[in-house]
Amino acid sequence: MTKAEAILWGEIKNRKILGFKFRRQFGIGAYVVDFFCTELKLAIEVDGATHHTDEELEYDNRREEDINQLDIQFVRFSNDEIYVALDNVIKCLKSKVEALAAYKTTPSP
Repeated sequence: MTKAEAILWGEIKNRKILGFKFRRQFGIGAYVVDFFCTELKLAIEVDGATHHTDEELEYDNRREEDINQLDIQFVRFSNDEIYVALDNVIKCLKSKVEALAAYKTTPSP
């Protein structure tokens, strides 16, 4: 786990985000995501410097598309966002979790 991942993990483990459980280094098919909430089908990725090369961006896009096909949502944060604006990262994550939780609990017509 990278330093940025460890910082974020400290903020989301033990159901700290609105009572939802996140797992780290979670396998989805042939891929592994940094964090995953099975209840919401939400993957969180922390992108470091290596995620800025053309090859890595292409791989990340392909992987995200493959995982989206499984009805899984993605949220991405950069290392810098976590180091510099952790409060904003958590606000963004809580907003996404609230939206997904509301969607999952809305009854079908």
